[in-house]
Amino acid sequence: MDLSYAQHLEDYHLAQAFAGQKEGFYIDVGAGHPVADNVTCWFYLQGWRGLVIEPQADLAALYAHVRPRDIAIPALVGAREGDVDFHIVDRLHGFSTVHAEIAAGAQQFGAGYTTRSMPMTTLAALTRDYALPRVDILKIDVEGAEREVLEGIDWSRLRPRVILLESVEPGSMAEAHHDWEPLLLAQNYEFVLFEGLNRFYVAHEEEALRARFPAQKADWLAVPHLGHTNRAPFREDHPDHAFARDLLGCVFAALPMLDRDLIVSMLTARIPAQELAREPDAVMRQAVIDRLFPGAPFTDARAGLESLKAPTLLEFYRKLVDTDAFRVMTGRLAMSWDGGQILD
Repeated sequence: MDLSYAQHLEDYHLAQAFAGQKEGFYIDVGAGHPVADNVTCWFYLQGWRGLVIEPQADLAALYAHVRPRDIAIPALVGAREGDVDFHIVDRLHGFSTVHAEIAAGAQQFGAGYTTRSMPMTTLAALTRDYALPRVDILKIDVEGAEREVLEGIDWSRLRPRVILLESVEPGSMAEAHHDWEPLLLAQNYEFVLFEGLNRFYVAHEEEALRARFPAQKADWLAVPHLGHTNRAPFREDHPDHAFARDLLGCVFAALPMLDRDLIVSMLTARIPAQELAREPDAVMRQAVIDRLFPGAPFTDARAGLESLKAPTLLEFYRKLVDTDAFRVMTGRLAMSWDGGQILD
């Protein structure tokens, strides 16, 4: 393995057990982002495919573009089918959960959350609805709802070769496996490894697989980790640095010609929909102006922006993007890459 994509080297440990297996199938419950802190991404690159279940729609939608061989399902998985409340944590999407107390715990990190009703399915239903091949890996990371997911399995139809579950409480990192481990042991799964975050179990009949499993967790520096690098355009040690740097230049060069609605969507991508629908007061409007036009040495360029008004925050962004000040700013940003400025 040249690069680990997982949060805690989960893929590295699994790769030891599945060494040389070029094709396989996984079920990834609570899949998260298709690349960042993702347990199954490395296996996808080896030619594997799988069923990924991620209730946060924006993350689930990425799979069609990044990992099109996977079947991505934007739903929750639990013990029974039906609608349940899902608590979506701002920014820290890994804390999003069906348990309100866990979502509330993210407030210690400065993150709030919103609640919405969402459909829940079960692994039994998914096994029934999809013609799944032999499942090599079942990974479960559902922020406190691991037992519910296990209770929703029809073991007569689904018997993954390896199961790994996040086994510590979100935030506190206290042990949390005692509630659900008996369910696995009763199905003749054998515990093989705890690497500080997840517990790994191998089906009793998979003797060869179990023999290849690491006896202890790997050293953190055993393999380069995607988490070691970020912000690819600015980090020379990032594996995609050269391309990211060139791509950034292309984006800046094209900025003045980009569709205005596209620019608005990018500017507002991280703002909750309910906030975008609010009528912005003077304080909110000033905050947006300060974000886009922080002042000196361009104080004159923002003259008159304070008089702009709109019925919603989204419309206010649209008005700002249509001003002379914003259009000239895009030209300012582009000039170092579009040939408008000669650089030594």
